[in-house]
Amino acid sequence: MGERTIGFIGVGRMGLPMASRLIAAGHRLVAYDVQGQALSAIAGKGAETAASPAEVASRAEIVMASLPRPEIVREVALGERGIAAGSKARIFVDLSTTGPRTAQAIAAELAARNIIAIDAPVSGGVAGATKGTLAVMISGPKAECEALRPMLQAIGKVFYIGAEPGMGQMMKLINNLLSATATAATSEAVVLGVKAGLDPHVMIDVINAGSGRTTASEDKFPRAILPRSFDYGFALGLMSKDVNLCIAEADALQVPMWIGNAVKQLWLYGLGQGGPDQDFTELIKHLEKWAGVTVGGKKSAG
Repeated sequence: MGERTIGFIGVGRMGLPMASRLIAAGHRLVAYDVQGQALSAIAGKGAETAASPAEVASRAEIVMASLPRPEIVREVALGERGIAAGSKARIFVDLSTTGPRTAQAIAAELAARNIIAIDAPVSGGVAGATKGTLAVMISGPKAECEALRPMLQAIGKVFYIGAEPGMGQMMKLINNLLSATATAATSEAVVLGVKAGLDPHVMIDVINAGSGRTTASEDKFPRAILPRSFDYGFALGLMSKDVNLCIAEADALQVPMWIGNAVKQLWLYGLGQGGPDQDFTELIKHLEKWAGVTVGGKKSAG
């Protein structure tokens, strides 16, 4: 696929590296963000800028968005100065995590305005966005999804989940529930070990060589928890939001979530203790406080 003009709304922590990879792949980009600093950063990489989502959608047939919350996605898609008010957009690709119901509602509203909505949530964090190794979970009409595949391959590995709007979102929520569960359970286990006198560095080495390894023990602990940098780059408030969305879908489908509900409560506890903007790896701090120990750093207290 040759050079295309792509609209890109939301060039923050995740959006900036994804948008940058699209520019590097040879696409022209028209970008918008509420933060002037973010917009300047992508302009510095060669993007044109716009003053509103509507203006982006009047300059590009394909508009992508990477935004933090479902209500923001809804406003950007359907608001007064939103994508639906643009004159050129024909495909809206949502890279955010909104949950299936928001995706379905937006798809229905945009269809009435002759715009096809594709939900394409991504997994792999800022590191994956920077390296172009994200998992991209797309759902929507097969022909349009296949046409987008070469473009989306600039940001990661593309998985076609299904034809119905929201199926990609459901897949993403299930993935994030498992990620949140791994982080919560591994944090509890390591805090327990430290309280019992074990060395957390040795524990993580043993867990990673054994059957208890998780994405948390393999990645989050060595990178952000044991060094106590807590700079993984994903907000605890967003992780809690994703777990809540997943449990809400399970409730709607009458699927019992024994473990999922316990995980949801622990993330809500972390949210109440430290607020939405703390790094999600800081969940362990609230468990440490209960146990009266500190995990990692130069020497564990315990």
